[in-house]
Amino acid sequence: MAQHLYQQIAAIPMFDGLPSENQEALASISVEKKYRKGETIFSEGEVANGFFVVQRGKVKIYKISFEGKEQIIHIFGPGEPFGEVPMFEGKHFPAHAVAIEESVVIFLRRSSFVNLIQTNPSLALNMLAVLSRRLRGLTVMVEDLSLREVPARLAGHLLYLSNTQKGAVQFNLDLPKGQLAGLIGTIPETMSRIMSKMVKNGFIQIEGSVVTILDRDALVELSEGERRL
Repeated sequence: MAQHLYQQIAAIPMFDGLPSENQEALASISVEKKYRKGETIFSEGEVANGFFVVQRGKVKIYKISFEGKEQIIHIFGPGEPFGEVPMFEGKHFPAHAVAIEESVVIFLRRSSFVNLIQTNPSLALNMLAVLSRRLRGLTVMVEDLSLREVPARLAGHLLYLSNTQKGAVQFNLDLPKGQLAGLIGTIPETMSRIMSKMVKNGFIQIEGSVVTILDRDALVELSEGERRL
C-alpha cells in the first residue's frame, strides 16, 4: 500500500476520525485513477460497482433531458465523495460524471467496501452523515429550481461562494460561466444578462472570472426574493 494513498484517505472528511487501522484498511482497497479534462468517469445507466472520492480537480454530475438540455446536479471538489448512493443500492448510476478539469479520484469497489463497512460501525455512521448532508443539499436545489427565479438563484450562489471563503468580498467563480448557468438551471445567455444587470445596479463588479461584491445587502435581498432586478 502506497503511503501517499493512506495519507489521502486520512485527509478525507468522510473518513476523518477513524482509527488508523480502519484508514489503512480503506487505503488497501482503494485505487487511484486519473482523468483528463472532459473525460467521462461514468455514464448514466452504468452499473454502480463502486464509488469515488475526489482527490484533486473537479467533477461534474449532470443529466440530459429529452430535449438535450444539460442539468448540472452537483460539482464535487477535493475530499468529496460521489456515486455512493447507487453503490449502496447495488443499482445503476442515475446520472453522468465527467472531470471538468484534470482530476485525480480515489475509487473504492463496492464488494470490498461493503465487506469493510460491515465490520466497522463508525465508518457506517460517517457515511450516514455524508449522505444526510447530501440530501439536505439536494432538497435546497429542488426548492431553488422550483420556487426561486433565476436572479435569486444566481445571487444565492454568489453569496455561497463568498461565504465558503469566510465572507470574502472578492473571489473567483468556481465554474466557467456556461457550466454555472447549468448549475443554477438556466442558459448562458440569460445568466449573462442577469450578471450585466447586477453590475449595472451596482451589486457586483466582474473582471473575467473575478467577482467583487459591492452591495452584499442587495444581493441578500435579491436571493431571498425581497428585491427584483
